[in-house]
Amino acid sequence: MSKQQLKTILDKLDNAQTRDLLTQIQRGVERECLRLDSNGTLAQTAHPAALGSALCHPYITTDFSESLLEFVTPVFTEIDQCIGFLKQLHQFTYQHIGDERMWMNSMPCILPGITNIPIAQYGDSNSGKMKHVYRVGLSNRYGSAMQTISGIHYNFSVPENLLNTIAEKNLGRDEISNFYMGLVRNFHRHCWILLYLFGASPAVCKSFLRENNQHGLEAFDSVSFYGPYATTLRMSDLGYRNVAQSRIQIGLCNVDTYVSGLREATEQSYPDYEDIGVKVDGEYRQLNTNLLQIENEYYTVIRPKQITQSGEKPTNALRSRGIAYVEVRCLDINPDTCVGIGEEEIRFVDTFLLYCLLMDSPVMTDSEKAQVPENRNRIVRFGRKPGLKLLDGHNEIDSRQAMLDFLDKLHPIASLLDKAHQHELHSLALTQQIEKARYPEATPSAEIIAEMRKNDESFFEYALRKTITHETDLKQPLDDSVQKVLTQVSVDSVKAQQQREQSDRLCFDDYLQAYFNEAL
Repeated sequence: MSKQQLKTILDKLDNAQTRDLLTQIQRGVERECLRLDSNGTLAQTAHPAALGSALCHPYITTDFSESLLEFVTPVFTEIDQCIGFLKQLHQFTYQHIGDERMWMNSMPCILPGITNIPIAQYGDSNSGKMKHVYRVGLSNRYGSAMQTISGIHYNFSVPENLLNTIAEKNLGRDEISNFYMGLVRNFHRHCWILLYLFGASPAVCKSFLRENNQHGLEAFDSVSFYGPYATTLRMSDLGYRNVAQSRIQIGLCNVDTYVSGLREATEQSYPDYEDIGVKVDGEYRQLNTNLLQIENEYYTVIRPKQITQSGEKPTNALRSRGIAYVEVRCLDINPDTCVGIGEEEIRFVDTFLLYCLLMDSPVMTDSEKAQVPENRNRIVRFGRKPGLKLLDGHNEIDSRQAMLDFLDKLHPIASLLDKAHQHELHSLALTQQIEKARYPEATPSAEIIAEMRKNDESFFEYALRKTITHETDLKQPLDDSVQKVLTQVSVDSVKAQQQREQSDRLCFDDYLQAYFNEAL
Protein backbone atom coordinates (compact mmCIF):
# COMPACT_ATOMS: atom_id res chain seq x y z
CA MET A 1 0.00 0.00 0.00
CA SER A 2 1.35 3.41 -0.97
CA LYS A 3 1.38 6.52 1.22
CA GLN A 4 -1.47 7.86 -0.89
CA GLN A 5 -3.58 4.74 -0.27
CA LEU A 6 -2.95 5.00 3.44
CA LYS A 7 -3.88 8.67 3.31
CA THR A 8 -7.17 7.73 1.62
CA ILE A 9 -8.01 5.36 4.46
CA LEU A 10 -7.04 7.89 7.13
CA ASP A 11 -9.11 10.56 5.40
CA LYS A 12 -12.16 8.30 5.86
CA LEU A 13 -11.46 8.28 9.59
CA ASP A 14 -10.72 11.98 9.87
CA ASN A 15 -14.12 13.37 10.78
CA ALA A 16 -15.62 14.14 14.15
CA GLN A 17 -17.78 11.01 14.38
CA THR A 18 -15.19 8.53 13.17
CA ARG A 19 -12.32 10.10 15.08
CA ASP A 20 -14.33 9.40 18.20
CA LEU A 21 -14.13 5.69 17.35
CA LEU A 22 -10.35 5.94 17.70
CA THR A 23 -10.84 6.90 21.34
CA GLN A 24 -12.71 3.61 21.84
CA ILE A 25 -9.77 1.34 21.08
CA GLN A 26 -9.89 -1.38 23.72
CA ARG A 27 -6.86 -2.67 25.56
CA GLY A 28 -5.95 -4.87 28.48
CA VAL A 29 -2.64 -5.86 30.05
CA GLU A 30 -1.45 -9.16 31.49
CA ARG A 31 1.76 -8.78 33.50
CA GLU A 32 3.78 -11.76 34.74
CA CYS A 33 5.87 -11.20 37.87
CA LEU A 34 8.07 -13.45 40.00
CA ARG A 35 7.84 -13.40 43.78
CA LEU A 36 11.22 -13.54 45.50
CA ASP A 37 12.22 -13.96 49.12
CA SER A 38 14.06 -11.34 51.16
CA ASN A 39 17.40 -12.72 49.90
CA GLY A 40 16.44 -12.25 46.27
CA THR A 41 15.90 -15.95 45.54
CA LEU A 42 12.74 -17.32 43.95
CA ALA A 43 10.11 -17.62 46.68
CA GLN A 44 9.25 -21.16 47.80
CA THR A 45 5.97 -20.18 49.44
CA ALA A 46 2.53 -21.02 48.10
CA HIS A 47 0.39 -18.45 46.32
CA PRO A 48 -0.85 -16.25 49.21
CA ALA A 49 -4.28 -17.31 50.43
CA ALA A 50 -5.34 -13.69 50.90
CA LEU A 51 -5.06 -13.20 47.13
CA GLY A 52 -7.85 -15.70 46.62
CA SER A 53 -8.05 -18.59 44.18
CA ALA A 54 -5.49 -18.57 41.39
CA LEU A 55 -7.97 -20.68 39.42
CA CYS A 56 -10.97 -18.36 39.69
CA HIS A 57 -9.68 -14.87 40.49
CA PRO A 58 -10.32 -12.66 37.44
CA TYR A 59 -7.37 -10.31 38.09
CA ILE A 60 -4.68 -12.07 40.17
CA THR A 61 -3.57 -15.56 39.23
CA THR A 62 -0.40 -17.56 38.62
CA ASP A 63 1.33 -18.70 35.49
CA PHE A 64 3.76 -21.64 35.51
CA SER A 65 4.87 -21.48 39.11
CA GLU A 66 3.32 -20.83 42.50
CA SER A 67 5.93 -18.07 42.60
CA LEU A 68 4.99 -16.56 39.24
CA LEU A 69 2.17 -14.06 39.68
CA GLU A 70 0.06 -12.92 36.76
CA PHE A 71 -1.95 -9.72 36.93
CA VAL A 72 -4.82 -9.35 34.45
CA THR A 73 -6.65 -6.08 33.88
CA PRO A 74 -10.19 -5.76 32.53
CA VAL A 75 -10.67 -4.05 29.16
CA PHE A 76 -10.16 -0.28 29.15
CA THR A 77 -10.51 2.47 26.56
CA GLU A 78 -8.45 4.91 28.66
CA ILE A 79 -4.74 4.16 28.96
CA ASP A 80 -4.28 5.83 32.34
CA GLN A 81 -7.16 3.81 33.79
CA CYS A 82 -5.60 0.57 32.53
CA ILE A 83 -2.23 1.41 34.08
CA GLY A 84 -3.95 2.64 37.25
CA PHE A 85 -5.87 -0.60 37.74
CA LEU A 86 -2.73 -2.64 37.12
CA LYS A 87 -0.94 -0.63 39.81
CA GLN A 88 -3.79 -1.25 42.26
CA LEU A 89 -3.39 -5.00 41.74
CA HIS A 90 0.31 -4.67 42.57
CA GLN A 91 -0.44 -2.59 45.66
CA PHE A 92 -3.04 -5.07 46.89
CA THR A 93 -0.61 -7.94 46.38
CA TYR A 94 2.20 -6.26 48.28
CA GLN A 95 -0.10 -6.14 51.31
CA HIS A 96 -0.20 -9.94 51.40
CA ILE A 97 3.33 -11.17 50.64
CA GLY A 98 5.10 -10.21 53.87
CA ASP A 99 8.79 -9.44 53.27
CA GLU A 100 8.75 -10.94 49.80
CA ARG A 101 9.16 -8.76 46.72
CA MET A 102 7.98 -8.61 43.11
CA TRP A 103 10.83 -8.90 40.60
CA MET A 104 11.25 -6.11 38.06
CA ASN A 105 12.77 -7.85 35.04
CA SER A 106 11.79 -10.38 32.42
CA MET A 107 14.79 -12.62 33.10
CA PRO A 108 14.48 -14.35 36.47
CA CYS A 109 15.99 -13.67 39.86
CA ILE A 110 18.32 -16.18 41.52
CA LEU A 111 16.91 -19.65 40.89
CA PRO A 112 17.43 -22.28 43.60
CA GLY A 113 17.62 -25.17 41.11
CA ILE A 114 15.03 -26.68 38.80
CA THR A 115 13.75 -29.07 41.46
CA ASN A 116 12.94 -26.05 43.66
CA ILE A 117 10.74 -24.17 41.21
CA PRO A 118 7.27 -24.93 42.60
CA ILE A 119 4.75 -25.71 39.88
CA ALA A 120 1.44 -23.87 40.26
CA GLN A 121 -1.42 -25.65 42.03
CA TYR A 122 -5.10 -24.94 41.30
CA GLY A 123 -7.02 -27.16 43.69
CA ASP A 124 -8.95 -30.39 43.26
CA SER A 125 -11.41 -29.55 40.48
CA ASN A 126 -10.88 -31.21 37.13
CA SER A 127 -10.14 -27.89 35.45
CA GLY A 128 -7.67 -27.04 38.22
CA LYS A 129 -5.94 -30.41 37.93
CA MET A 130 -5.71 -29.97 34.17
CA LYS A 131 -4.00 -26.60 34.55
CA HIS A 132 -1.48 -28.16 36.94
CA VAL A 133 -0.75 -31.22 34.78
CA TYR A 134 -0.32 -28.97 31.75
CA ARG A 135 2.41 -27.12 33.66
CA VAL A 136 4.03 -30.38 34.74
CA GLY A 137 4.16 -31.19 31.04
CA LEU A 138 5.82 -27.85 30.28
CA SER A 139 8.45 -28.61 32.89
CA ASN A 140 9.14 -32.06 31.45
CA ARG A 141 9.24 -30.76 27.88
CA TYR A 142 11.15 -27.50 28.17
CA GLY A 143 12.55 -27.36 31.69
CA SER A 144 11.27 -25.34 34.62
CA ALA A 145 13.87 -22.57 34.40
CA MET A 146 12.59 -21.38 31.03
CA GLN A 147 9.09 -21.08 32.49
CA THR A 148 10.25 -18.46 35.02
CA ILE A 149 10.84 -15.89 32.26
CA SER A 150 8.26 -13.11 32.54
CA GLY A 151 6.72 -10.65 30.13
CA ILE A 152 3.88 -8.34 29.23
CA HIS A 153 0.93 -9.53 27.14
CA TYR A 154 -0.98 -6.68 25.54
CA ASN A 155 -4.54 -7.23 24.30
CA PHE A 156 -5.87 -4.91 21.57
CA SER A 157 -9.06 -4.47 19.57
CA VAL A 158 -10.85 -1.72 17.66
CA PRO A 159 -14.58 -0.92 17.47
CA GLU A 160 -16.40 -2.82 14.72
CA ASN A 161 -17.74 0.47 13.37
CA LEU A 162 -14.18 1.59 12.72
CA LEU A 163 -13.67 -1.41 10.45
CA ASN A 164 -17.08 -0.82 8.84
CA THR A 165 -16.05 2.75 8.04
CA ILE A 166 -12.82 1.61 6.40
CA ALA A 167 -14.63 -1.06 4.37
CA GLU A 168 -17.59 1.27 3.63
CA LYS A 169 -20.06 -1.49 4.55
CA ASN A 170 -21.24 -3.52 7.51
CA LEU A 171 -18.79 -6.38 7.88
CA GLY A 172 -19.63 -9.94 8.78
CA ARG A 173 -17.80 -12.09 11.28
CA ASP A 174 -15.36 -13.58 8.75
CA GLU A 175 -14.59 -10.19 7.23
CA ILE A 176 -13.77 -8.75 10.64
CA SER A 177 -11.54 -11.75 11.31
CA ASN A 178 -9.75 -11.16 8.02
CA PHE A 179 -8.89 -7.62 9.15
CA TYR A 180 -7.32 -9.01 12.30
CA MET A 181 -5.47 -11.77 10.43
CA GLY A 182 -4.01 -9.05 8.22
CA LEU A 183 -2.84 -7.30 11.39
CA VAL A 184 -1.28 -10.56 12.59
CA ARG A 185 0.66 -11.05 9.33
CA ASN A 186 1.94 -7.48 9.34
CA PHE A 187 2.86 -7.81 13.00
CA HIS A 188 5.04 -10.82 12.19
CA ARG A 189 6.71 -8.81 9.44
CA HIS A 190 7.51 -5.79 11.56
CA CYS A 191 7.62 -6.83 15.23
CA TRP A 192 11.42 -6.90 15.20
CA ILE A 193 11.09 -3.13 15.66
CA LEU A 194 9.29 -3.63 18.98
CA LEU A 195 12.04 -6.02 20.11
CA TYR A 196 14.64 -3.35 19.41
CA LEU A 197 12.72 -0.44 20.92
CA PHE A 198 11.39 -2.13 24.07
CA GLY A 199 13.70 -5.10 24.60
CA ALA A 200 14.89 -4.87 28.21
CA SER A 201 16.57 -8.20 28.90
CA PRO A 202 20.17 -8.06 27.60
CA ALA A 203 21.64 -9.86 30.64
CA VAL A 204 20.85 -12.78 32.91
CA CYS A 205 21.94 -14.45 36.15
CA LYS A 206 24.26 -17.40 35.70
CA SER A 207 21.87 -19.40 37.89
CA PHE A 208 19.42 -19.38 34.97
CA LEU A 209 21.97 -21.00 32.66
CA ARG A 210 23.60 -23.45 35.06
CA GLU A 211 22.59 -26.38 32.82
CA ASN A 212 23.15 -24.63 29.47
CA ASN A 213 26.71 -24.33 28.16
CA GLN A 214 25.67 -23.46 24.59
CA HIS A 215 24.15 -20.04 25.22
CA GLY A 216 26.67 -17.98 23.23
CA LEU A 217 26.71 -15.13 25.77
CA GLU A 218 29.69 -13.35 27.31
CA ALA A 219 30.52 -13.12 30.99
CA PHE A 220 29.66 -9.67 32.33
CA ASP A 221 31.03 -10.52 35.77
CA SER A 222 31.37 -13.61 37.94
CA VAL A 223 27.58 -14.07 38.29
CA SER A 224 26.12 -12.54 35.10
CA PHE A 225 26.06 -13.26 31.38
CA TYR A 226 25.07 -10.73 28.74
CA GLY A 227 24.90 -10.09 25.02
CA PRO A 228 26.95 -6.99 24.17
CA TYR A 229 24.42 -5.99 21.49
CA ALA A 230 21.43 -8.02 22.71
CA THR A 231 18.00 -6.45 23.13
CA THR A 232 15.71 -9.14 24.55
CA LEU A 233 17.19 -12.48 25.61
CA ARG A 234 13.67 -13.38 26.67
CA MET A 235 12.77 -13.68 22.99
CA SER A 236 15.96 -15.55 22.06
CA ASP A 237 16.52 -19.29 21.92
CA LEU A 238 17.23 -19.07 25.66
CA GLY A 239 13.55 -18.29 26.13
CA TYR A 240 10.45 -19.64 24.48
CA ARG A 241 11.99 -21.60 21.66
CA ASN A 242 12.44 -25.33 21.15
CA VAL A 243 13.15 -27.86 18.43
CA ALA A 244 9.72 -29.50 18.53
CA GLN A 245 7.82 -26.25 18.01
CA SER A 246 10.02 -25.36 15.03
CA ARG A 247 8.23 -28.21 13.24
CA ILE A 248 4.84 -26.55 13.67
CA GLN A 249 3.51 -24.71 10.63
CA ILE A 250 0.59 -22.43 11.44
CA GLY A 251 -1.14 -20.84 8.46
CA LEU A 252 -1.98 -17.14 8.73
CA CYS A 253 -4.18 -16.80 5.64
CA ASN A 254 -7.42 -16.79 7.64
CA VAL A 255 -9.00 -18.17 10.78
CA ASP A 256 -9.57 -21.61 9.24
CA THR A 257 -5.91 -22.12 8.28
CA TYR A 258 -4.78 -20.86 11.69
CA VAL A 259 -7.17 -23.15 13.56
CA SER A 260 -6.33 -26.13 11.33
CA GLY A 261 -2.61 -25.69 11.98
CA LEU A 262 -3.09 -25.53 15.73
CA ARG A 263 -5.46 -28.50 15.67
CA GLU A 264 -2.94 -30.58 13.75
CA ALA A 265 -0.20 -29.75 16.27
CA THR A 266 -2.45 -30.82 19.16
CA GLU A 267 -3.20 -34.13 17.48
CA GLN A 268 0.25 -35.16 16.18
CA SER A 269 2.30 -37.27 18.57
CA TYR A 270 6.01 -36.42 18.96
CA PRO A 271 8.58 -39.18 19.68
CA ASP A 272 10.51 -37.26 22.35
CA TYR A 273 7.27 -36.62 24.23
CA GLU A 274 6.27 -40.24 23.88
CA ASP A 275 9.49 -41.07 25.76
CA ILE A 276 8.34 -38.89 28.66
CA GLY A 277 5.09 -40.82 28.98
CA VAL A 278 1.69 -39.52 30.02
CA LYS A 279 0.55 -41.28 33.20
CA VAL A 280 3.40 -43.16 34.83
CA ASP A 281 2.97 -45.01 38.14
CA GLY A 282 -0.33 -43.23 38.63
CA GLU A 283 1.12 -39.73 38.20
CA TYR A 284 0.59 -37.52 35.16
CA ARG A 285 3.74 -36.25 33.48
CA GLN A 286 1.91 -34.32 30.76
CA LEU A 287 -1.56 -34.13 29.26
CA ASN A 288 -0.61 -36.08 26.12
CA THR A 289 2.37 -36.78 23.82
CA ASN A 290 1.39 -34.39 21.03
CA LEU A 291 3.50 -31.53 19.69
CA LEU A 292 1.23 -29.25 21.71
CA GLN A 293 -0.62 -30.49 24.78
CA ILE A 294 -3.19 -27.71 24.25
CA GLU A 295 -3.35 -24.72 21.89
CA ASN A 296 -1.92 -22.28 24.45
CA GLU A 297 1.38 -24.13 24.42
CA TYR A 298 2.18 -22.61 21.03
CA TYR A 299 4.75 -19.88 21.65
CA THR A 300 4.42 -16.99 19.23
CA VAL A 301 4.75 -13.21 19.20
CA ILE A 302 1.03 -12.55 18.65
CA ARG A 303 -2.18 -14.55 18.88
CA PRO A 304 -5.64 -13.91 17.41
CA LYS A 305 -8.10 -14.45 20.25
CA GLN A 306 -11.76 -14.91 21.07
CA ILE A 307 -13.19 -15.00 24.60
CA THR A 308 -13.69 -18.63 25.59
CA GLN A 309 -16.58 -20.10 27.50
CA SER A 310 -16.14 -22.61 30.33
CA GLY A 311 -14.44 -25.76 29.03
CA GLU A 312 -14.21 -24.40 25.47
CA LYS A 313 -11.04 -24.78 23.43
CA PRO A 314 -9.57 -21.52 22.07
CA THR A 315 -9.69 -22.91 18.53
CA ASN A 316 -13.39 -23.74 18.88
CA ALA A 317 -14.07 -20.20 20.07
CA LEU A 318 -12.22 -18.76 17.08
CA ARG A 319 -13.95 -21.02 14.60
CA SER A 320 -17.40 -20.37 16.09
CA ARG A 321 -17.25 -16.62 16.73
CA GLY A 322 -14.23 -15.28 14.85
CA ILE A 323 -11.48 -13.02 16.16
CA ALA A 324 -12.40 -10.52 18.87
CA TYR A 325 -8.93 -9.15 19.65
CA VAL A 326 -5.21 -9.85 19.33
CA GLU A 327 -2.75 -10.64 22.11
CA VAL A 328 0.76 -9.19 21.69
CA ARG A 329 3.27 -11.43 23.48
CA CYS A 330 6.74 -10.04 22.69
CA LEU A 331 7.04 -7.15 25.17
CA ASP A 332 9.57 -7.31 28.00
CA ILE A 333 8.99 -6.06 31.51
CA ASN A 334 9.99 -2.38 31.57
CA PRO A 335 12.16 -2.09 34.71
CA ASP A 336 11.73 1.70 34.82
CA THR A 337 7.99 1.47 35.53
CA CYS A 338 6.43 0.03 38.67
CA VAL A 339 3.95 -2.14 36.73
CA GLY A 340 6.20 -3.26 33.87
CA ILE A 341 4.71 -1.09 31.11
CA GLY A 342 4.16 2.64 30.72
CA GLU A 343 1.69 4.94 28.98
CA GLU A 344 4.23 6.06 26.36
CA GLU A 345 4.89 2.44 25.37
CA ILE A 346 1.17 1.73 25.08
CA ARG A 347 0.61 4.78 22.88
CA PHE A 348 3.35 3.69 20.52
CA VAL A 349 2.15 0.07 20.45
CA ASP A 350 -1.39 1.27 19.66
CA THR A 351 -0.01 3.36 16.78
CA PHE A 352 2.02 0.40 15.54
CA LEU A 353 -0.92 -2.02 15.75
CA LEU A 354 -3.25 0.38 13.99
CA TYR A 355 -0.72 0.64 11.16
CA CYS A 356 -0.55 -3.17 10.95
CA LEU A 357 -4.36 -3.26 10.81
CA LEU A 358 -4.80 -0.60 8.12
CA MET A 359 -2.00 -1.48 5.73
CA ASP A 360 -2.26 -4.07 2.98
CA SER A 361 -1.20 -7.48 4.28
CA PRO A 362 -0.64 -10.01 1.51
CA VAL A 363 -0.32 -13.68 2.35
CA MET A 364 3.26 -14.45 3.33
CA THR A 365 5.40 -16.30 0.79
CA ASP A 366 7.62 -19.22 1.78
CA SER A 367 10.74 -17.06 1.50
CA GLU A 368 9.17 -14.37 3.67
CA LYS A 369 8.20 -16.97 6.27
CA ALA A 370 11.87 -17.94 6.47
CA GLN A 371 13.14 -14.35 6.64
CA VAL A 372 10.79 -13.16 9.38
CA PRO A 373 12.24 -15.31 12.20
CA GLU A 374 15.80 -14.72 10.95
CA ASN A 375 15.38 -10.94 11.12
CA ARG A 376 13.81 -11.29 14.54
CA ASN A 377 16.71 -13.38 15.81
CA ARG A 378 19.26 -10.90 14.49
CA ILE A 379 17.59 -8.06 16.38
CA VAL A 380 17.24 -10.15 19.54
CA ARG A 381 20.93 -11.04 19.71
CA PHE A 382 22.64 -8.19 17.83
CA GLY A 383 20.03 -5.42 17.52
CA ARG A 384 22.34 -2.61 18.65
CA LYS A 385 25.37 -3.74 16.63
CA PRO A 386 26.61 -1.05 14.21
CA GLY A 387 25.99 -1.97 10.60
CA LEU A 388 23.61 -4.83 11.39
CA LYS A 389 21.88 -6.08 8.24
CA LEU A 390 18.41 -7.51 7.85
CA LEU A 391 17.04 -9.68 5.06
CA ASP A 392 14.76 -8.03 2.51
CA GLY A 393 13.86 -10.40 -0.28
CA HIS A 394 17.08 -11.18 -2.15
CA ASN A 395 18.89 -8.24 -0.56
CA GLU A 396 20.23 -7.19 2.80
CA ILE A 397 19.39 -3.78 4.21
CA ASP A 398 20.77 -1.65 7.03
CA SER A 399 18.65 -2.28 10.12
CA ARG A 400 18.89 1.30 11.39
CA GLN A 401 17.72 2.81 8.11
CA ALA A 402 14.98 0.20 7.75
CA MET A 403 13.69 1.14 11.20
CA LEU A 404 13.76 4.88 10.51
CA ASP A 405 11.96 4.35 7.19
CA PHE A 406 9.26 2.30 8.91
CA LEU A 407 8.79 4.70 11.81
CA ASP A 408 8.39 7.57 9.37
CA LYS A 409 5.28 5.81 8.00
CA LEU A 410 3.63 5.98 11.43
CA HIS A 411 3.47 9.79 11.62
CA PRO A 412 0.02 10.21 10.00
CA ILE A 413 -1.50 7.52 12.24
CA ALA A 414 -0.01 9.06 15.39
CA SER A 415 -1.28 12.48 14.28
CA LEU A 416 -4.81 11.16 13.71
CA LEU A 417 -4.83 9.46 17.13
CA ASP A 418 -3.70 12.75 18.69
CA LYS A 419 -6.42 14.63 16.86
CA ALA A 420 -9.01 12.18 18.20
CA HIS A 421 -7.71 12.47 21.77
CA GLN A 422 -7.02 16.21 21.52
CA HIS A 423 -3.40 15.98 22.59
CA GLU A 424 0.03 15.28 21.05
CA LEU A 425 1.10 12.32 23.15
CA HIS A 426 1.05 9.68 20.39
CA SER A 427 3.31 11.82 18.22
CA LEU A 428 5.58 12.43 21.20
CA ALA A 429 5.79 8.68 21.85
CA LEU A 430 6.69 8.14 18.20
CA THR A 431 9.38 10.82 18.35
CA GLN A 432 10.92 9.16 21.37
CA GLN A 433 11.09 5.83 19.52
CA ILE A 434 12.73 7.52 16.54
CA GLU A 435 15.44 8.76 18.90
CA LYS A 436 16.08 5.16 19.98
CA ALA A 437 16.40 4.14 16.32
CA ARG A 438 18.94 6.89 15.71
CA TYR A 439 20.85 6.36 18.95
CA PRO A 440 21.05 2.73 20.12
CA GLU A 441 22.45 3.87 23.46
CA ALA A 442 18.97 5.28 24.23
CA THR A 443 17.31 1.84 24.06
CA PRO A 444 16.31 0.12 27.34
CA SER A 445 18.73 -2.75 26.68
CA ALA A 446 21.68 -0.38 26.26
CA GLU A 447 20.70 1.69 29.29
CA ILE A 448 20.56 -1.44 31.46
CA ILE A 449 24.09 -2.47 30.51
CA ALA A 450 25.31 1.12 30.97
CA GLU A 451 23.78 1.28 34.46
CA MET A 452 25.31 -2.06 35.42
CA ARG A 453 28.73 -0.80 34.34
CA LYS A 454 28.37 2.62 35.94
CA ASN A 455 27.30 1.17 39.29
CA ASP A 456 29.59 -1.88 39.09
CA GLU A 457 26.51 -4.07 39.49
CA SER A 458 25.75 -7.63 38.48
CA PHE A 459 22.50 -8.24 36.63
CA PHE A 460 20.97 -9.46 39.88
CA GLU A 461 22.08 -6.36 41.79
CA TYR A 462 20.76 -4.08 39.07
CA ALA A 463 17.35 -5.76 38.93
CA LEU A 464 17.05 -5.99 42.71
CA ARG A 465 17.77 -2.25 42.99
CA LYS A 466 14.97 -1.54 40.52
CA THR A 467 12.69 -3.90 42.42
CA ILE A 468 13.32 -2.14 45.73
CA THR A 469 12.86 1.30 44.14
CA HIS A 470 9.40 0.38 42.85
CA GLU A 471 8.50 -1.47 46.04
CA THR A 472 8.37 1.83 47.90
CA ASP A 473 5.78 3.19 45.48
CA LEU A 474 3.75 -0.02 45.41
CA LYS A 475 3.49 -0.20 49.19
CA GLN A 476 1.49 3.02 49.28
CA PRO A 477 -1.97 2.34 50.78
CA LEU A 478 -4.94 1.73 48.53
CA ASP A 479 -8.10 3.78 48.55
CA ASP A 480 -10.55 2.16 50.99
CA SER A 481 -13.15 1.52 48.31
CA VAL A 482 -10.61 -0.22 46.05
CA GLN A 483 -9.34 -2.22 49.01
CA LYS A 484 -12.85 -3.39 49.81
CA VAL A 485 -13.60 -4.42 46.23
CA LEU A 486 -10.38 -6.39 45.72
CA THR A 487 -10.76 -8.11 49.08
CA GLN A 488 -14.29 -9.20 48.14
CA VAL A 489 -13.14 -10.44 44.73
CA SER A 490 -10.54 -12.62 46.46
CA VAL A 491 -13.16 -14.05 48.83
CA ASP A 492 -15.58 -14.70 45.97
CA SER A 493 -12.87 -16.46 43.95
CA VAL A 494 -12.30 -18.98 46.76
CA LYS A 495 -16.03 -19.71 46.86
CA ALA A 496 -16.08 -20.12 43.08
CA GLN A 497 -13.26 -22.66 43.26
CA GLN A 498 -15.07 -24.60 45.98
CA GLN A 499 -18.26 -24.65 43.91
CA ARG A 500 -16.32 -25.91 40.92
CA GLU A 501 -14.77 -28.70 42.96
CA GLN A 502 -18.14 -29.73 44.37
CA SER A 503 -19.87 -29.73 41.00
CA ASP A 504 -17.46 -32.07 39.19
CA ARG A 505 -19.15 -35.29 38.18
CA LEU A 506 -16.42 -36.98 36.13
CA CYS A 507 -13.18 -38.52 37.36
CA PHE A 508 -10.11 -36.67 36.07
CA ASP A 509 -9.21 -39.31 33.44
CA ASP A 510 -12.71 -39.13 31.98
CA TYR A 511 -12.68 -35.33 32.12
CA LEU A 512 -9.49 -35.18 30.02
CA GLN A 513 -10.89 -37.64 27.51
CA ALA A 514 -14.09 -35.60 27.22
CA TYR A 515 -12.12 -32.37 26.83
CA PHE A 516 -9.95 -33.69 24.02
CA ASN A 517 -12.96 -35.32 22.38
CA GLU A 518 -14.73 -31.94 22.61
CA ALA A 519 -17.54 -33.54 24.60
CA LEU A 520 -17.66 -31.16 27.56
